[in-house]
Amino acid sequence: MTVSDSASVTAAAPVPPLAGRATAIGGSPVRDILAVTGRPEVINFAGGLPAPELFDVEGIAAAYRDVLAEVPERALQYATTEGEPGLRAALAERTGARGLATDADEVLVTTGSQQALSLLATALLEPGDVVLVEDPCYLAALQAFRFAGARVIAVPGDADGIDPWALEDLVIRERPKLLYTVPTFQNPTGRAMPGERRAAVAAVAARRGLWIVEDDPYGELRFEGERVPWIASYDGAGDRTVLLGSFSKVMAPGLRLGWLRAPAALRRACAVAKQAADLHTPTVNQLAAARYLADRDLDAHVARVAGVYRERRDAMLDGIADALPAGSSWTRPEGGMFLWARLPESYDTTALLPRVVEQDVAYVPGAPFYAGEPDPATLRLCFVTQTPEEIGEGLRRLGRGLRG
Repeated sequence: MTVSDSASVTAAAPVPPLAGRATAIGGSPVRDILAVTGRPEVINFAGGLPAPELFDVEGIAAAYRDVLAEVPERALQYATTEGEPGLRAALAERTGARGLATDADEVLVTTGSQQALSLLATALLEPGDVVLVEDPCYLAALQAFRFAGARVIAVPGDADGIDPWALEDLVIRERPKLLYTVPTFQNPTGRAMPGERRAAVAAVAARRGLWIVEDDPYGELRFEGERVPWIASYDGAGDRTVLLGSFSKVMAPGLRLGWLRAPAALRRACAVAKQAADLHTPTVNQLAAARYLADRDLDAHVARVAGVYRERRDAMLDGIADALPAGSSWTRPEGGMFLWARLPESYDTTALLPRVVEQDVAYVPGAPFYAGEPDPATLRLCFVTQTPEEIGEGLRRLGRGLRG
């Protein structure tokens, strides 16, 4: 009997199992909620999407047309892993103009800033390594670090962000590889870390030996107040801070264009990891973004977007007291996309969500954003994708749902 004959009379053997990390790490609760609340009648405060009606469609389309008309062979060809030189130069110039001198060679273009997190996890983390994060923390960062096998620990903080003294205690005790932070208009809370706190965090990293991953997808969306320098610009942080940026919130997320600015050895390691992941970010998208930056005023566009977002934030602040039960509290973000609220202790926002969705409105429960012990009474509201009128109606529906 041949091998093929033997196989034909026996049951097929099962295929090998998935990797443990593929089954241990769950999907994104935000994306699960968006799938449930996709009906057009739902006023959706759950998403983290920029307002699509504010995209500069004409300007972006013109950039693609020009690139495909003038350099089609280059636009449709493979490119270097590090990114198109013209785009890297433009990104370095924008970073320098905002107070952090940067050379084009210090920049690695990524397929969205989310890829930058995955590359950093690959380049820095061994299974079991400790990563410190804010409490609460950006969900997709928790996913990326846990998928790499890291042990993720939350650093206590307050309305100004991470507590530097608690950070130092954890660094001494846990010997972490890195600290991940979104210091400006954080997702999910909308809070911003003051300059003195940033300097203190930088000092801890310098004193104790720690990488800082500073994620800044929202920093340009400021409505009021003065811009605070990046942590990377403070004394002691320059050789140990990775700064992440993205066009997703200021140009369009569908471009999938992000970047990281990192010290040379780590940047090279990330480039090798990117070669294994996708070779390079799509050439045509990079060239179109570079052309847009050359031909259009992105800063003026961002200012227009921020002006609209401020009106929408104000509409949410105007109506939230009537929507939430007595004893609730909430943030007043100076920019970004999110407002964070805490209901009285007797409330569980995960359990309440189905009842609220019945009123054709949605939020994200706060519990999944915590690396440690969750606060079940918290929730995140995104205020940028609805008009002020829709926000007012959504808050009325939210109030009805919470009251039952």
